[in-house]
Amino acid sequence: MAVSSDSTPPVRASRAGSRRRSEPGLGPIGVRPSRTQEVLEVVRASIIAGELVSGELYSVADLAETLGVSRTPVREALIELATRGMVRFERNRGVRILGTSIHDLEEIFEIRLMLEVPAARRAVGRMLPVEVKGLRSHLTSMQRAAESGDVARLWVHDRQFHRALMIASGNRRLAEYVDTLRDMVLVRGVTTAGRARSLEAIVAEHRAILDRVEAGDADGTAAALGAHIEQTSRLLIAQEQDLLEPA
Repeated sequence: MAVSSDSTPPVRASRAGSRRRSEPGLGPIGVRPSRTQEVLEVVRASIIAGELVSGELYSVADLAETLGVSRTPVREALIELATRGMVRFERNRGVRILGTSIHDLEEIFEIRLMLEVPAARRAVGRMLPVEVKGLRSHLTSMQRAAESGDVARLWVHDRQFHRALMIASGNRRLAEYVDTLRDMVLVRGVTTAGRARSLEAIVAEHRAILDRVEAGDADGTAAALGAHIEQTSRLLIAQEQDLLEPA
C-alpha cells in the first residue's frame, strides 16, 4: 500500500549532515560487472589457456599495465584467485601461477563426488520444469558441439549443465565452489574430450543423468552423476600418468 508523503516520518540528519536531495537513495540499479570481476575473468581465462604460465611469477604492476587498468582491481582479482587455489602471492616478488599435480586431481575428484552426488539427489526433488528444460537445452548444445567436433563449445555447456544441476539443489555457494574445483583441473590444461574418450561418449553420460532427472529418480540421478565423475577421474588421471611415464 502506498504511503502519503505527509504521513512519512522525517529523516533524521546524520552527524555528517542531512543527505542532499541530489544524492542517490536506495532503489534498483542496473546490473553490470565490476572492473575487478572483469579482470578476474580475463586473468582466470588466461591461466586456463596457458597464456599465464604455471609456475611463473608475475607482478601486479605488469599485469595492470597489460590489461590497461589500475593495480587495485588486479590485486583484488588475484586475491580472489588465490582463494580458489589458482595463484599464490609471494612477498615482495609478485604472484605465482599454481599448477595442479596428479595427487591434486585425485583429491579434487574425491571432493566433487562428496559434494555433487548428494546435491544432485536433492536437486531432483526441488527442480522446476524450467530448470529441467535448461538442462535439456545444455545437453542439446553439447550434442551439436559433439557432432561438429567443437570441444570448446561442448566444454562450456558441460560446465553449465553441472552448474545448473547444483544450483537446482538450492545451494548456490556449492555451485560456485564446484566451478572453482573445475578451474583447478583446467589449470593443468587437461581434458579427456577427444583423447581418452569421444565427445559422443561424454554427451551420453550427461544424457543418462538427464534421463533420471526427467524421470524424477533422485537416487538414479545421483548414481548417474557419480558414475560420470568417477569415469572422468579415472580416465583423466590414467591419461596424465601415461604422459609422465618415459617413452
